[in-house]
Amino acid sequence: MSDFSQTNRVYVTTAAKEKQKEIKSYLIHSGLFIITFITTTLAGVAWTTGQPGPYELSTIIYSGLPYSISIMLIITFHEFGHYFAAVYHRVRSTLPFYIPFPPIPIFINFGTLGAVIKTKSPIFTKKAMFDIGVAGPIAGFIVSVSILIYGFLNVPGIDYLLNIHPDYLSEEYGKSGLILVFGESALFLFFKEIFVSGDMFFPPMSEIYHYPYLTAGWFGLFVTSMNMIPVGQLDGGHISYTMFGEKKHYNISVISFIALFVLGITGMIEATLEMNLGFGWSGWLFWALILYFIIKLKHPPVMDPKPLDSKRMMLGYISFIIFILCFSPAPIVLIIAG
Repeated sequence: MSDFSQTNRVYVTTAAKEKQKEIKSYLIHSGLFIITFITTTLAGVAWTTGQPGPYELSTIIYSGLPYSISIMLIITFHEFGHYFAAVYHRVRSTLPFYIPFPPIPIFINFGTLGAVIKTKSPIFTKKAMFDIGVAGPIAGFIVSVSILIYGFLNVPGIDYLLNIHPDYLSEEYGKSGLILVFGESALFLFFKEIFVSGDMFFPPMSEIYHYPYLTAGWFGLFVTSMNMIPVGQLDGGHISYTMFGEKKHYNISVISFIALFVLGITGMIEATLEMNLGFGWSGWLFWALILYFIIKLKHPPVMDPKPLDSKRMMLGYISFIIFILCFSPAPIVLIIAG
C-alpha cells in the first residue's frame, strides 16, 4: 500500500471518529435538555398545584409548562451568554450541560440544578475572561426580570389561591406544620412597591411558589446572586479577578466566603432554636463549603498584564450592583408553625 493511501485512510478514520464524538456530544446535550425540561415541568406542577401527583395531562400542560418554559429560558440564556462570548473570543467550549433534578418529595425541588458549559481551550486575556464571565449573568438577569415583571403584572385574584387551599381565609390556616417562605431580595421588594397597589391582592411569600412566573423570576434572581458571588471561578470571581487583579480578588473572595459562612451558621442556629428571625440560611453554609473545597477561593492566573478598558470596568460594577439587588440573606426559610 502506498504512503498516500495509508495517510488518507488514517485521515478518514480520524475524521469519522471526530464525527461520531460530535454526534454523541449533541445527543448528550439534547438528552439532558429534554430530561431537565421534563423534571422542571413536573416540579412546576408540584409547586403550582401543591399536590404530589400523579397528574392528568391537562394539569401538566396548564400548570407545569409556564414554570418549566420560564426556568429553561432563564438557564438557557445564561449559559448561551457564556457560550457566545466564548465563540466571539475564539475560545473552544461545549454547549450547555443541563442538570436535571428528579421530583423527590422530601427535597425543595426546582426541577433542576442549573446548567454548565466547559471551556476546552485556555483563556489568554483578561478581556476574554471578563466577557465570558459577565455575559451569562447579564443575559440570565434580563430574562429573569422580564419574567418577573410579567408575573407581577398578571397575578390572578384570590380565587386562584383558594382553589389550591380552600381553607386559606380561615383563622386556623398556617398555624400548624411546616411553612416554606421565599426570601425577598431588594429587587423583588422594589417590584412589589411598583406593581402592587394597596387594594390589589398579592400572595404572601409563603404562598408565592404557587405562581409560576413569580417563582421562576424569583429563582432567576436567586441563581444570578449565587453565580455572581465574587469567589474563585464563579462568574463573579471571573469578573472580580479581571477587574481588580489577583491579590485584591483573593481578599474579596475570602471576605465573601466568611460572609457566606456566617450567614450559613446563623441560619442553622435559627433553624435549631426556631427563632424565625429571617436572617441567614443553612444553605449558604453548604455553598460556602463547596466554594472552599471544590471551586476554591483563588482564581487561576491569566497571564495578561493589560487592564480592562473603562467600558468593561463600568459593566463590571453594574454586574455587582445586580448581585446586590438579587441577593437575599435568607432566600429559603422553613418555619415550624404551631
